[in-house]
Amino acid sequence: MKPFKIILLALNLGCAAMALAQTPGLPDAHFNLSLKAPITTWDEAIPLGNGLMGGLLWGENNTLRLSLDRGDLWDERTHGEKEWWKKYTYQKGAEMVAQKKYAIVNGWWDGPYNGVSPTKLPAGRVEIKLPQGQLVQGFELKLATAEGLAYFKSGAVVKALYSAGEPVAVLSVKGAIPDAVGLLSTSDVYRKNTDGQGGPSSGGSVSKLGYPDAVKGKKGNAQWYIQEAAEGLKYCVYVETRATGKETLLAITITSTTDSGDLLALAEKRCSAALAKGYDAVLKPHKQWWNAFWQKSSVSVPDTAVQKQYNLVQYFYGAASRLNAPPMPLQGVWTADNGSLPPWKGDYHNDLNTQMTYMAYQESGRFDEGASYINYLWDRRDSFRAFAKDFYGTKGLACPGVMSYSGQPLGGWGQYSMSPAMSAWSAHLFYLHWMYSADDKFLREKAYPWSSEVGECMLGLLKKDDKGILKLPLSSSPEIFDNSPKAWLEPNSNYDLMSLKMLFLSLKEMAEACGKNDEINKWADAAAALGEFHTKDDGTLLLDANNELKSSHRHLSNIIGLYPFNLITSENGEKATKVIDASLQSWDKLGTSQWCGYSFSWMSCLRARVGDAEEAVKNLDIFVKAFVLRNGFHVNGDQTKSGFSSFTYRPFTLEGNFLASQAVHEMLLQSWSADPGKINTGVIRIFPAVPQKWSNASFNDLRAEGGYKVSAIRKNNQTVSFSITAAKKGKVRIKDNFNGREPKWSVKNVNKTGDVYEVNLVKGEKISATF
Repeated sequence: MKPFKIILLALNLGCAAMALAQTPGLPDAHFNLSLKAPITTWDEAIPLGNGLMGGLLWGENNTLRLSLDRGDLWDERTHGEKEWWKKYTYQKGAEMVAQKKYAIVNGWWDGPYNGVSPTKLPAGRVEIKLPQGQLVQGFELKLATAEGLAYFKSGAVVKALYSAGEPVAVLSVKGAIPDAVGLLSTSDVYRKNTDGQGGPSSGGSVSKLGYPDAVKGKKGNAQWYIQEAAEGLKYCVYVETRATGKETLLAITITSTTDSGDLLALAEKRCSAALAKGYDAVLKPHKQWWNAFWQKSSVSVPDTAVQKQYNLVQYFYGAASRLNAPPMPLQGVWTADNGSLPPWKGDYHNDLNTQMTYMAYQESGRFDEGASYINYLWDRRDSFRAFAKDFYGTKGLACPGVMSYSGQPLGGWGQYSMSPAMSAWSAHLFYLHWMYSADDKFLREKAYPWSSEVGECMLGLLKKDDKGILKLPLSSSPEIFDNSPKAWLEPNSNYDLMSLKMLFLSLKEMAEACGKNDEINKWADAAAALGEFHTKDDGTLLLDANNELKSSHRHLSNIIGLYPFNLITSENGEKATKVIDASLQSWDKLGTSQWCGYSFSWMSCLRARVGDAEEAVKNLDIFVKAFVLRNGFHVNGDQTKSGFSSFTYRPFTLEGNFLASQAVHEMLLQSWSADPGKINTGVIRIFPAVPQKWSNASFNDLRAEGGYKVSAIRKNNQTVSFSITAAKKGKVRIKDNFNGREPKWSVKNVNKTGDVYEVNLVKGEKISATF
């Protein structure tokens, strides 16, 4: 080898080693969300939040608005009969369906959803009027510090943050003195937006809630309103201003009767304390929190639009989901601010929305933010036990398919809102949290107990047919055939079958890890007794034993076994490969005319999981191009009207965003097992589905199943280097997808079995490889 080649090789190896030594950094300012003024609608605003509270910064000319929200503001009044699910039970519904009395069942289970409440509540807004002649030119979200900024032509700047440590928002106005600061109640907003009737399945305008007018008050530089809501709930929205030299400060908070009996005094105390500190003093610990948040992990891909969406969605976890705060419903902490109640009541939809919203935190290592929903489900287990007993007539627990913040069933299309399989899918989040965190205490104390109670409920419903196959009394495939009689499929639909099989296999694995040897066989036998998936002769996955999906549809329910459940993989043999290929060809043939935004980001994840990098990035690119507003929020319809979908409307929900973020993870790192239900069989796959146009990519400290931290660099479509750090003692297994190139390992005793490298590591030990 010539000397200059030796030097070049040494330099390359040195650069790789230096890159591996890097740690995740703050998002580059280049990827901040920057929007030109005016912003004239709330759903294109700059999103801010601290988990409990959320805000949207927008405006035009000399007016700035901050739309207000708090995650636990809910009207829990039942529409129609109280506790209707106790009267119109699952068994009675099954009897009516057997008698083809479909309209009766629709009335029982869909009717309760058609009222105004239960519903998530908005909290009004603050409006800041600067002097005439002041003209806002642009807005920015600084991702690194979670600050929203508004820039004026005169040089005036307004900064806003939702404190990471306290339930308060603080704004700083410099370069101009506000003429007025106004506080608008939700009723005030409605009166300014009399056309606001809500989006799909909304309860309509806030006026339909029937609340009395808010009681307003003012004292010195503080103003507030106290709104009497329903069933004893009251909340106080409070804003106080203070002028200090050339700066005007605002502090804003929302208190409720869940905080204190004297919610006004508490609000005053919070805002006064924040104003006494000042913006910079509140910002300091806030920046420290966000700095730690961003240090968890990072990715880098050579596509600015995708990178911006990825960073923004990771930011959403920090802004809208905190460990001790309410988890994100459909719109997170950014409820509609147009005088109406939110689309689909801003509820918790468990037929894909909540599950997919909480699908991207595991690989990014944002476990505290993800645990918000896990803890929510855990804390309501008594209510879910009562629901299992009262509605399904079983032991164990079940969460309603569509529910309010308290966990109350809202009803809706009964095929899905009252389906037991939705609880099985929710249990999958407990399983994933354990798999990626490697937290065995969490496994023993929460994941297995909660999920096993779901398993008990499912076993209570399943009955063997004359062939010994376990069947549910009713079956469906989410949103297929809407709520028509055709939507009642022959038990078990592939969706139900896959959801239940994944549940029982994960319970088998968790029981083994917990040392509950007497329960392993119970779950293994249940998984086996469900039988095989329903396919055509060519391998195409059907809806059920008899029905094929024959038209385009938004919900990938009949192929959920490919993703996220991973029950059918390319490593399961020729038969599985045939099923994958035939099923995806069928979906391709049906087209995307009836897809929503989330369909594209879900399909991107799925295509990456089966190793189809080019289709994965194609679907992701379509999502980012056509199904997000200019502030990054996912909307269901094609905003470009380019023919990607026949849906062109714009109700905002979050799950599509998080699926897009997860699609990036799936292209960069995978760690699944080809043998679901078998413990410690996961294999780490580095850059498993990276498209050609992402020739240079990298990631730092993404998590793999087993709790491993993985970092890697790719240049010119080749893996350059990677490192893996163990969360606990065990054997790490790494797929050889390095195109015949042999890794140079940092440790000895790396063995190879087939196409998998294996090495034993102790907790905290790091292995690296260069090429």
